[in-house]
Parts: sequence; C-alpha cells; structure tokens
Amino acid sequence: MDALGDKLRSAREEKGYTFEQVSRETNIATRYLEALETENFDKFPGEAYLLGFLRNYGEYLGLAADDLLSNYRAIRIQEQPVPVEQLLRSPSPLPKIIRNVAIIVLAAALLGGGIYLFQNRRSGPDAAVAPGPREPQAIDMDGPSLERRFYRGDTITIPLNSNLYKIEVSNLGNTVSLGTPSGPQSLDLGQETEIDLDMDGFTDLRVSTVDFSRTNPGAGVLLRLDLDSVPAAPAPAPGPVSAPAASPAPAASPPATAAATQVIFTSPNAYPFTLQVNFQGFCMFRWEVLAERDRRGRNERYFSRSDELSIQAQNGVRIWLSNAQALRVQVIGGGRTVPLEVGEAGEVVVADVRWVRDEDGRFRLLLSRLE
Repeated sequence: MDALGDKLRSAREEKGYTFEQVSRETNIATRYLEALETENFDKFPGEAYLLGFLRNYGEYLGLAADDLLSNYRAIRIQEQPVPVEQLLRSPSPLPKIIRNVAIIVLAAALLGGGIYLFQNRRSGPDAAVAPGPREPQAIDMDGPSLERRFYRGDTITIPLNSNLYKIEVSNLGNTVSLGTPSGPQSLDLGQETEIDLDMDGFTDLRVSTVDFSRTNPGAGVLLRLDLDSVPAAPAPAPGPVSAPAASPAPAASPPATAAATQVIFTSPNAYPFTLQVNFQGFCMFRWEVLAERDRRGRNERYFSRSDELSIQAQNGVRIWLSNAQALRVQVIGGGRTVPLEVGEAGEVVVADVRWVRDEDGRFRLLLSRLE
C-alpha cells in the first residue's frame, strides 16, 4: 500500500498543480497541504481539521476520500505503542467461576436498581418529566468572531453597517446546510465558505465547520464565524470648492463608481449580446441581467474547472466573481467576439457589461469595473 503522503504528492504532481494553486482553489492553507504530503499531522490544530482537509484535498485531486481516511487511521493505529504492562501482565488469578458469579451478582443489582427507579418515576408525585424536543435558539454575534455549537433551526444574527442579517442552520445531514441572505450554502467538515450579507458583491462573513459528524447530526455542528470587514473609501480632503462648468451631463452616462472601463462594441443601435464564461478553476460566480422586467433577480453558483456559462442580455449584465483568473470571459454580438480582461489573479471583481448612449446618440457596450 502506498504511503498516504506519497499518494497525495504523486496525484498532485501528475496533474501539474502547485501548492499555491491548490490552496487558492480549495481554501486550504499551503502549510496544511505540505503537512498532509509529509504526514506531519502535528501541524493541525485538531483532528477534525485534519480529516476535513484530507477529504477535501483528496476529492480535489480525484482520489477516493474514504481510502485516504482509511490510510490515515492505519497510520494512527501503527503509531500507538503497546504498553509494557500489557505485555508482562500475567493471567488473572481469579478462577473463572468466581468471575462468572461476580458478573451475575452485578447484573442482578443493576436490573433491580433499574426496576426500582422506573417504578418510582412512574408513581411518584414529584417524578421528573422527560425533556421534550430542543427548541431552536437565536444567537447574537456580538464581536468580530464567534465559535460555538449550533443545532438544526438555530439562527445567528450578525450586525453589519448598522443593519442586522440572519443566518439559519437549516439542515444537518450529509453536509451542513445554511440559509443566508445571498442564498443557501452547503459545508462539509473542514470547509470554509464566504458569504455576502448585504449583497454588494463583497465578502462580509467567513464560516467554517470545525466539528461535524454525518452519522450523528443530533450532536450539532461546531461553526466558526469571522467578519471580513472591508475598509470604507477615505473621504476627500477639505478644500475650496470651485463652481462646475455649465455643461449638462448626458442622461445615460456610465456610473461615477466605475473604476475601469473597456469599450467592447460601438454601434448606432443597441442589440442583444451573449456573455460567455469558461471556468479554468474553482470560482464563486454571481450574475444579474439588468433592465429586463421578466428576468429580475440574482443567480449564484459555485463553478469548477471546465464548466461553461452563457448569459443572453438585451441591455446589460452585472457580474460578481471570487477569482478573476479562474475564468475567461468574452462577449459575442453583432457577428463579433471580443475577449474581456476582468481582473488579476485572486482578485474579487464586481463589474457591469451594459449598453450606454453617448451625447452624439451612438451606443457603446462597456465593461465597467465597480468599486
């Protein structure tokens, strides 16, 4: 049987992955990836983290997670020393008949005690009432981080920018299911997810599963929540204000929050276009078709390598992406295809692709980065 670390390293090297690439796409720190391949298990803060990271890393490499967990348990068993006392222990001096009599007497005592307690519980006026089902609890997050055990139906209230947002532990089964303002989320042991509470395209909260058992969901789940605060833009320095030039601004000019703009098409008339996305790695991607009454609402999915997505729009599309280099984007329209540069590696991007009318009456299809 191949060693656990050799199996992981061989699979990674065959695929040509680096630790940095794997860490970016699985959210597992490189120090933990290296510790798994060198079987340096003392690097992990607890066995729950180790098992979760091992399962996620194995599935990412296309290996059978159950086989990897079996390899790990075999290593742990081999590492357990046999106490010298057990090797030198002599047989019990008590005859078998005495041991059997002691067992029978103990069993009779336990049975009698059980019957006595059962009768007193039923007949006594002050008998204890069996507890009913646990009521869901509402927990307030009153700091930048929170770690505690939650059960199905529990809710967590998170304050953010003078507003309150709620997350619910909606189900505990094969995975931990969370209801969030940005849609449902599923987590396995050792996984971490990013949540956009106020739907502005930026991560506000990180949630990770510290301890969870699929075979015993009644034991709840130990979650860690960390607020991911985004610093506000600095206010402009005070100074003299000059009167603006008297020239009317066009009614349909691009928003002032655009940080970068790329002209895709120019035309006398706006026409439908397709935004085509090819995913090169793991990426959380959201999109919303703009100014179309029958297509309102946001869409969100977690995409993997080789996934493709096509979005048709009449006026525009707003997109959110967790890693700009995990995908390739191009616009198809008017018989032409134009590739877009949406951002740098590891960059979170919010952008609009939309038609804008110029002062001269012509239309431009723009890619506008939003702050």
